[in-house]
Amino acid sequence: MSADQFEQQNPTEQYPKPPFPEQPQETPGLESQMSPRPDYGEATYRGSGRLEGKKAIITGGDSGIGRAVALAFAREGADVLISYLNEESDADETVRVVTEAGRKAVKVPGDIGQEAHCQEIVRRAVQEFGGIDILVNNAAFQMSHQSIQELSSEEWDHTFRTNIYAMFYLCKAALPQMREGGTIINTASIQAYQPSSALLAYAATKGAIVTFSKGLSQEAIRQGVRVNVVAPGPIWTPLIPSTMPPEQASQFGQQTPLGRAGQPAELAPAYVFLASQESSYISGEVLGVTGGQPLP
Repeated sequence: MSADQFEQQNPTEQYPKPPFPEQPQETPGLESQMSPRPDYGEATYRGSGRLEGKKAIITGGDSGIGRAVALAFAREGADVLISYLNEESDADETVRVVTEAGRKAVKVPGDIGQEAHCQEIVRRAVQEFGGIDILVNNAAFQMSHQSIQELSSEEWDHTFRTNIYAMFYLCKAALPQMREGGTIINTASIQAYQPSSALLAYAATKGAIVTFSKGLSQEAIRQGVRVNVVAPGPIWTPLIPSTMPPEQASQFGQQTPLGRAGQPAELAPAYVFLASQESSYISGEVLGVTGGQPLP
């Protein structure tokens, strides 16, 4: 598909609609095993130098939204460090597309729920790049349950550690290293505003991310760093088949006005916009990419 074809298609028809094949995976899931494969923009995203010379950290950068953002940032001129848990084959694919764009790619596997590892991510970025301009907190964990009684205290803690504790750890470590004009972009969800009881822990963390980001933005701007949020709707990533019942995952996204799940490629331009000087008067805001579902 050419970029011109991509731009001219009806947004309700340009990507596959459910039902999808049932395809259960073990968490955290692999993009390479998904059907249909998510579109992360390799054939369509065209850069224009909007992030030339910038240095970025992206958590969850091995697949899904994180890979799409890494590709877009690289094609806009940024070097990228990707943090991920242990999905080596997916991470290698992200490294491939970043380096093919002529930019430096650094892989850092490990558990971001541990503060020491988050500090190591920041240390590596400074060591490899000489500084940090952009921090994208994107990695997340969720699991679907029919009742709060099924949700263990251990899983509740793991969800918060991955989704919000890690964000705190990374922002705290990165801010002193970030250059004036830098940006932090945190990934929330429509679940922050329209929570599902089946995703109780996940939705609670996404609400916390919105509040955390709005509060941090008021401090960070004093050193010239903007903090904003992207709130996706249902996006077709490895998180879906690895954390939802197969029959639910097969219908994923059909409730949106567009009648389908979003693709990672459709999220990346929002992150590029918030990372670039084009959004210089925007801080403490939430940008929804929800397939037509309204945010309050």
